Amino acid sequence: MFDHIKEDISIVFERDPAARTHWEILTTYPGVHALLMHRFSHWLWKHDLFWFGRFFSHLGRWLTGIEIHPGATVGRRVFIDHGMGVVIGETAVIGDDCTLYHGVTLGGTSWNKGKRHPTLEAGVVIGAGAKILGPITIGEGAKIGSNAVVVKDVPANATAVGIPARILEEEKSKQREATAQKIGFAAYAVGNDENDPMIKAIHSLLDHAAKQDTAMRDLQAQLDRLNINAETDAEVGEAFDVQSAPQRSAD
Repeated sequence: MFDHIKEDISIVFERDPAARTHWEILTTYPGVHALLMHRFSHWLWKHDLFWFGRFFSHLGRWLTGIEIHPGATVGRRVFIDHGMGVVIGETAVIGDDCTLYHGVTLGGTSWNKGKRHPTLEAGVVIGAGAKILGPITIGEGAKIGSNAVVVKDVPANATAVGIPARILEEEKSKQREATAQKIGFAAYAVGNDENDPMIKAIHSLLDHAAKQDTAMRDLQAQLDRLNINAETDAEVGEAFDVQSAPQRSAD
């Protein structure tokens, strides 16, 4: 447990540039306090001291504004920045090196017993105000945008934004930007709000233009191959053309 406490304090220096000293972190960071109290309440919970675990968790909520159910599993080097309003449910699992900002909810969508809260794999970052709901999995290294509402699994290293959350297609965005630059369109003036009809129309045009460019390149490659074949056939035909061959004089 003491090793976890040291990591909980030291990791703050890596993720919060405002941190100055270990004493400041230990005495003024509610995210660190909440994790310290959760380590103890979770130990009580694991030893079937359910009421004591809930009571100690309740004290932590009252002192820090962060509610972590004692049954939740929290990994190492987890950082809760600011933390006010964070709610983590009983069957939630948070992997190592995750970061949660204020207002995050790891909640359930069912009243049934069993696994009903999210699982965050290692290195996940959850933006302020995001709601991750249900027994879903957020893949390793994924990022959830602020105020997103996530109700489906998110792949590793993906970025999810919006309500309901959608996965940003980074490769398609890069392709759109390249196409826009090619045709002289200022892509940076267009946002990523897929709910805006104008942006939807522009993205459709850019995608269509990219497909046309690909089709034109394929067509040009085929024509080039046909030209090479035609030239080769002509040369072979001339070599075997009897009429064009030199005539021998009769002896």
